[in-house]
Amino acid sequence: MSKNFKKVEDVLYRRIFNYAKGGISIVSLNGAWVKVNHSLCKLLGYSEEEFCAMAFQDITHKDDLEKDINLMHQLLNGDIENYQMEKRYFHKDGHIVWALLSVSLVRDPEGEPMYFISQITDISEQKSASWRFKLLMNVIKGQNETLKDFTYIATHDIRTHIGNLFSISEFLEEENPELVDSENFKMLKESISNLNDTIEHLRQIKIDKPKHEHNLSSLRLNDYIKSATYNVNAIAKKEQCTILNNVDANIKVMATEAYLDSIILNFLTNAIKYKSPKRLPVVELTTEIRGQYVVLKIADNGVGMDLSKNGSKLFTLNGTFNNHHDSRGIGLFITKNHIESLGGKIEVDSVVDKGTSFSLYFIRA
Repeated sequence: MSKNFKKVEDVLYRRIFNYAKGGISIVSLNGAWVKVNHSLCKLLGYSEEEFCAMAFQDITHKDDLEKDINLMHQLLNGDIENYQMEKRYFHKDGHIVWALLSVSLVRDPEGEPMYFISQITDISEQKSASWRFKLLMNVIKGQNETLKDFTYIATHDIRTHIGNLFSISEFLEEENPELVDSENFKMLKESISNLNDTIEHLRQIKIDKPKHEHNLSSLRLNDYIKSATYNVNAIAKKEQCTILNNVDANIKVMATEAYLDSIILNFLTNAIKYKSPKRLPVVELTTEIRGQYVVLKIADNGVGMDLSKNGSKLFTLNGTFNNHHDSRGIGLFITKNHIESLGGKIEVDSVVDKGTSFSLYFIRA
């Protein structure tokens, strides 16, 4: 191979590496970033110099780190030739980036490992679309359950009234035999019969009344608060927000893991999102026992809200009352449904320019 051709080839490889649409990196055997391309810098917000001063472990979400390292060891041991996984990275500004990671190992002519080649593809949009779809399906499922409950109650109660109307018509017929020949009376009896048929048809559409039942477990509340605090740690740091966890470490509640995670995370992110521009944000979490309930109080010193004007739409779907660019009016609606499905409730106290305090009631374990 001529030197000129080799030079052209090297230039071509560098251009492919640097300007490829997806993120590409060379990673050392201990996880340090050796070289990254422009796409990866753009995806995660770090400069090439900042990348080279870190290891991939520094910006990997803790829940994905163990799996990634285990696969890396399998690759080094020769158990697998490459691997692929969905993985969360922390962007420089604190938010989470979902990526599809593909890793292969480069070995020297003697077969000794040299470095890893990683391809990192942004799948945040696909993940977001998937979550929105799941959210919509959960809302629809909840509405369907409500509709089924309504249909069950309506058909049961209306059938009772129809039975009474049948009895009354029979009493009238016994007391006034001449009504048998009355067209109006015939129309009345026919209408009652038709109404009974309609209710029977509705009843047969839902022969059984399905009941959505959650498998509640006894969960240590403080563990989930620590996890949620970790997940917002980078954002809290960026916003200079102090999160004070004063929750009793031994308190347990009856809940499902997914719902408890979602509930706490939603309130923490809201507290940070609606911070006051006049002061550094502080969020405090405390608990107290009220009868059968554990009450988790999440209080902030943010912008607050006028409950006399907005309290009625606080937990409604698409009910927004703040000019924040990220307000969608969905989070509190879903969270309220989660808490109520666990047998709890939410109370709120807020003062404009002072802050907001949410009291979340969970059944005590």
